[in-house]
Amino acid sequence: MRLCQTPDVATAASSTPLAIRRANASDTGAILDCLRCAFEPYRGRYSPEGFRDTVLTPSTIHDRLASMAVLVANTPDGATVGTVAWHVVAPGEGHLRGMAVLPAHAGTAVAEQLLTAAEGALRECGCVRVSLDTTEPLQRAIRFYERHVFRPSGRVSDFFGMPLVEYVKELP
Repeated sequence: MRLCQTPDVATAASSTPLAIRRANASDTGAILDCLRCAFEPYRGRYSPEGFRDTVLTPSTIHDRLASMAVLVANTPDGATVGTVAWHVVAPGEGHLRGMAVLPAHAGTAVAEQLLTAAEGALRECGCVRVSLDTTEPLQRAIRFYERHVFRPSGRVSDFFGMPLVEYVKELP
């Protein structure tokens, strides 16, 4: 298991070209590591069940890969530094889940590249709208989504004892 913090790579990572590709079964360990590292600072704000559902487990990652298209962002040396999953939930509507970037690569456009790739794939599937759900502790992610034209829909549901807020965006 890789350490979540790596020394001073964020600056170098900002100019590193990434390959965004669809994940496969051989990527499960890297995806789990990425999710765990990205969400670990928020563990105390989640119930144990909510945290486990967010970061997945060695058994639930296979369900995610079977039910959604999971993308990974790889550096030229093959390291996975980010992930996001998407799927079509209804005609014309897609949904995103599990956006995560390793902390050392936060703020280096990894999330933006993953979001662009997922939105492009959803457009290719005929989607004109995309939704995602997030929680209050993830303020940096909320600001990121709002900068990318996601807006709260007004729908709030329960996520293992905490409010889960839906955000939506019309795809151009």
